[in-house]
Amino acid sequence: MRKLTLTLSAAALALGGAGIAVAQHHSGHDRGMQAADANGDGEITLAEAKAHASERFAKMDVDGDGQISREDRAARAAERFAETDANGDAEITPAEMTAAREARAAERQERMFARLDTDGSGGISREEMMAAREARGEAREGRRGPGGEMRRGGRRGGGMAMLRRADTNGDEIVSAAEFDAAVEARFARVDADGSGTITQAEREAAREARQTQRQERRQMRQNRSN
Repeated sequence: MRKLTLTLSAAALALGGAGIAVAQHHSGHDRGMQAADANGDGEITLAEAKAHASERFAKMDVDGDGQISREDRAARAAERFAETDANGDAEITPAEMTAAREARAAERQERMFARLDTDGSGGISREEMMAAREARGEAREGRRGPGGEMRRGGRRGGGMAMLRRADTNGDEIVSAAEFDAAVEARFARVDADGSGTITQAEREAAREARQTQRQERRQMRQNRSN
């Protein structure tokens, strides 16, 4: 079988963001927020957001020195490449990429099961399943537009862009304090009523605001090019 020889940077892109990720990166801001909803009630507290962000920071801080640097990003990319390169020959085959993708899917399924199994019994009861179904229904209703049509989400968030914003002193290193401050600032922007909890409606409003900003930037670029 023909091998696909990949550089670390190319592998990071091919494997879906192996090089770097932020708390709300995975498939856009909203899906990242859903992952932060630890108890699955459709709302996100600041404690949930910070706990999820702390987990992501720990994964990115490869050397455990309390900050995210270029070295951490390179080491993380190398780790993910090595995990995917199952036979250790410094090349990744299509089969290895498929296996890595399936492994990530299995991990996501395990996390989903853990969220559904709210009593930790090791099984999902009818009541737990119904509660999850109701929560999904409420989330779908929150995504419907005025005419009942489903709204579409935006593009994937830029993990590197968010890290650059978090790097307030411009030293190309994101400390735990900077990262935490960025999470709190973003939470405050989405928590429009300042209640300390982000609701589905607030998440939807934040998504629409991002879409509007993107449209405005596109329009500005078009105007400059004309």
